[in-house]
Formats: sequence, C-alpha cells, structure tokens
Amino acid sequence: MALKIKKIMISQPAPSTEKSPYYDIAEKYHLQLDFRPFIRVEGLDAKEFRQQRINIQDYTAVVFTARVAIDHFFALCEELRITMPETMKYFCISEAVALYLQKYIVYRKRKIFFSTTGKMDGLSSALTKHNKEKFLVPVSDVHTEDLTSVLDEKKVDYTKSIMYRTVSNEFTEEEVLSYDMLIFFSPAGIVSLFKNAPNFEQGEKAIGAFGGSTAKSVRDAGLRLDCEAPLPGVTSMTAALEAFIKENHKSK
Repeated sequence: MALKIKKIMISQPAPSTEKSPYYDIAEKYHLQLDFRPFIRVEGLDAKEFRQQRINIQDYTAVVFTARVAIDHFFALCEELRITMPETMKYFCISEAVALYLQKYIVYRKRKIFFSTTGKMDGLSSALTKHNKEKFLVPVSDVHTEDLTSVLDEKKVDYTKSIMYRTVSNEFTEEEVLSYDMLIFFSPAGIVSLFKNAPNFEQGEKAIGAFGGSTAKSVRDAGLRLDCEAPLPGVTSMTAALEAFIKENHKSK
C-alpha cells in the first residue's frame, strides 16, 4: 500500500548540524521534516532523591547506560555536594558513554570499563573481575529489567536508583493528526502519543520506530509499523526512512 508522505514528525531534537542525512532526505524527496520531541527528561532534585534513602557515598562503582544518566548523576552529586573519590569505578554500556565521563571527571585517572557490544552483556567479564564492588545503577522512572539481568546473573551487589524521569511534551490532537508519518525513538514516545491524542487512529499514517523496545511498543499499541531500524543492513533511522520513502514513491 502506497502512502501519501509529505509531512513527517521526528520525535527527537533537531540535528546539531545542517549536514544531517535527515535534511538530505527532505531535499531529495521534497518532504517537510519537523523535529518535535514527544518526551523530555527531567532530573530529580535532592529532596526527591533523598526519599529513596540511598547514600551515593556508600557505593564503590557506578553503572551508566546512557549519557543522560551521567548528566543527572553528577547534577545530583553537585546538588548534594558530593565529590566522587578517585577510587570510584565506572562501568559504561559503550565507549561513547564512557568517553562522555570526561565532561565531569579526569578520565585518565579513573578506573573505567565499557562494553564493546553496546549492551550490558559486553560488561560480563569486567563485572566478574570486580564482583566485590558495591554498584549503583542510575535509571529513569521508565526502564526495562534487561538493564539489570546481567548484574543478577553475575550476582553482584547493586542498587537501582531513579535519578531522572521521562515526561510527555504537550501537543494538540490536531497537531499530531496533521502529519503523514510519525517516527518514534522510545516506548515513552508511544505513551505520549496517546496522552496527547487519545483517539488516535493510524489509518494511512505511516509509523517508524528505532530500537526493538520501541518497535514492540508500537505493535503492542495495535499500530502498524511501516519503517523500522536497526535491521540487518539498515543500521540507522535515516537509512530506514530513505528506503521506506524510496519504496513508497516507487509504489505510486
């Protein structure tokens, strides 16, 4: 089924550079692309954090699964006037996340480990080697249990701590319905869609999703998923979007 795609809402912030592939796609296929995040992330303040009865200084290691977790962890530390000791160990889900620590600590002087697979299982050997540490895991109020399954498997002593939350941005139902295609990057975006447009019916609107959990949320909501990444040979959302638009144009 060929869909009429002219106006697309991409539910994340606009690219920081004009050289983004999104702009190339928009120009090539004469599309209107609007970058409008369905969600935003807010950090907990010190008062909210204290209700969890967690003392950051009791821990000897921190597990970071995203750069946003690093930002909110150190923001809380600053508000609580906590300075990280040089002995603190950092376990990160990827090298990119690990390198982001340079924003807050002297990287070369710290004990930092990162997964080479981009998943928690890539930290298995490091966790085994340091299984006597006491781990703190900063998380969002919305997170999957996959995050801690490797920690459970390695039988390490860890505590999850909510340090930030996902909040829906507000849109009118008319705004949402004005688009021919919606692209999501997290399950929270689907929640936000139905919060803003409770009577949303997909009809001939196309829906794209990045990430397995996002794709699952689309399908669980009873929606048709038209464009998905990553898939074999299609690693980025821009590649999936261009392939979808190209095929859609061909079908007309």
